[in-house]
Amino acid sequence: MKTYLLLTLTAWSFTFAACSQNQKPTSTNMNNTTMNKSDDEWKKQLTPEQFNVLRLKGTEKPFTGKFEDHWDSGTYVCAACGNELFNSNAKFDAGCGWPSFYEALDKTKVIEKQDFAHGMVRTEIVCAKCGGHLGHVFDDGPKPTGMRYCINSVSLDFKKKDSSSIKK
Repeated sequence: MKTYLLLTLTAWSFTFAACSQNQKPTSTNMNNTTMNKSDDEWKKQLTPEQFNVLRLKGTEKPFTGKFEDHWDSGTYVCAACGNELFNSNAKFDAGCGWPSFYEALDKTKVIEKQDFAHGMVRTEIVCAKCGGHLGHVFDDGPKPTGMRYCINSVSLDFKKKDSSSIKK
């Protein structure tokens, strides 16, 4: 019985490892233009918390991020490279503790990847320009898309909408 169990677990672990190594982005942007910077270069540019989340795929504590309860009009951009990611019009209060959006500004701005970390299967969201970890996307959001892009505040910066550019 022990031998059978060991063989089954071994076969399962090889299958799981092979599947996780062969995952490809599910985004329509297959031309990943990830910036090639060393860890030392990123550490000079980013705060320690930003480096942990954007480069090491960490997560900030819920309800602590600067954009969790932020409702100004404008565009949320990648904190590492400035890539425009989300419009404030798509932001909603999911009650989860992180900024949430029902759609990306442009689907080519983010790349979706299967994430098997922590014993779960999730869809990770990374910046298409620099490869920085942003958060995860779930299919439990509001209309019109039904999606919830759950994003770490520390992965974002914000460009406020210029009121002088509004047509009257």
